[in-house]
Amino acid sequence: MVKKKFFKTSEECEITFEVNNVEAQEVVLVGEFNGWTPVAMKPAKNGPFRAKIRLPKDGRYQFRYLADGQNWLNDEAADAYWPNEHGSENSVVYTFSEN
Repeated sequence: MVKKKFFKTSEECEITFEVNNVEAQEVVLVGEFNGWTPVAMKPAKNGPFRAKIRLPKDGRYQFRYLADGQNWLNDEAADAYWPNEHGSENSVVYTFSEN
């Protein structure tokens, strides 16, 4: 799940990335916003894995989740899905302000 929080005093959007219902010991977020460098997602007690990232407004960013270093996951609440060079799709989040 992707949740967005826009700030009136900043040109950034805080995105909360959340992975539910996955049986994994570890989940990382990877995306083009940081050169596809893995970002550890913290598991909530008996809940989803979460990570928060601030991204510039008015952008489009591809991302995916990697569970236990081997299972690629897309976000069911992504704004779009774009084909990638591996024959699958990446999730996409838009940071366009609703104002």
